Amino acid sequence: MQRTLLIALTMLAVVSLAGAQLTKVTADVLGAHLNYGRGCAACHTPHSGSAGNGAAGPASPVWGAAPLWGAEASGMFGKSLSTDGGKFVEVLPAGTSATTPDVAGMLTCLGCHDGTYASRAMMSNRVYETLPSTYCMANSIPTLAGDDAAGIGDLGYHPTGLNARISCGGENWDCSVTAGVVRMNGAMSSQFVANYGFFLKPGAYQGAAVIVCTTCHDPHSMSVVKISKKENSGQPAGIYATMFFLRAPYNPNDTNPLSNQTAQFCRQCHADMSNEMNGSLARTVF
Repeated sequence: MQRTLLIALTMLAVVSLAGAQLTKVTADVLGAHLNYGRGCAACHTPHSGSAGNGAAGPASPVWGAAPLWGAEASGMFGKSLSTDGGKFVEVLPAGTSATTPDVAGMLTCLGCHDGTYASRAMMSNRVYETLPSTYCMANSIPTLAGDDAAGIGDLGYHPTGLNARISCGGENWDCSVTAGVVRMNGAMSSQFVANYGFFLKPGAYQGAAVIVCTTCHDPHSMSVVKISKKENSGQPAGIYATMFFLRAPYNPNDTNPLSNQTAQFCRQCHADMSNEMNGSLARTVF
């Protein structure tokens, strides 16, 4: 009888834990990328590229090649941009037919999110998410990558581009990189995956894993992330809350004062700031 009761309580606890992570979504997961109701066609035009999307002038002969891209940003082709105070320089591809990961991973994003060369293209420079009070100036946060005091050609502070490579060893995770794929296969990195997961998608360039916009951001889902494969995370499978189109659980609206999930997101790369690298046994708290 006692054994049966113990098993029942254990199963109830597991079900309760899994249920606590599930997020009920009533809004379209595209969120702000519904683009005032235009939907997919705001970015992807299957016939005439940017001209088919209403852009003035003739269609660019190299625009729209992949992935059926229809946002006009041909003025950015070949432009040199910098991040992290000029430490990383990214020379954008000459067109969308290039085979480097900064095409779909950066150039297409900057077609709308660049604040200089493609200034305010198809957007209003506002954040369209309900932000927690700790974020202060709701709806006035710039969402244009180059719209800051640094001026033209600056994409901000986070390293981005083909030279922004993810490394293993030292203060980084005890991981390995094979053909641009990060494998969290060391003792501490494996523990981190068991505690939180590894959801980032670096670009593959010359055998290295490089940081592009889509490494951290999934442009097709603004508010939720789906955990379905057990090997990717120690969390129960389900739908988790996120913000800012981030690829992993990231919910500053969580009322649990012990929640560390937003910190865990950053620690996917910043191993030296992690619990595992600093002798703590703390796991992810939702």
